[in-house]
Amino acid sequence: MKFTAHINVMPLKELLDPQGKAVNSSLHNLGLTNLHEVRIGKHISLNVDAPNREEAENMTREACKKLLANPVMEAFEFTLTE
Repeated sequence: MKFTAHINVMPLKELLDPQGKAVNSSLHNLGLTNLHEVRIGKHISLNVDAPNREEAENMTREACKKLLANPVMEAFEFTLTE
């Protein structure tokens, strides 16, 4: 079966996000003062060939833990579609 994984990787909430703070400040400088708490992360999409959904989830989770997200600084979540 073929699946598409959509993965979101974000900095842990406990950590500072300097990029998010810079964007937040720039938005305020542009007059968009009602926008707050900007956090910058990354979105990754990839195709997974697996015999079933459970195996596709396992492979995606392993890729996130081993390469796509730094568990010390980032959290990840993903969805799979067929």
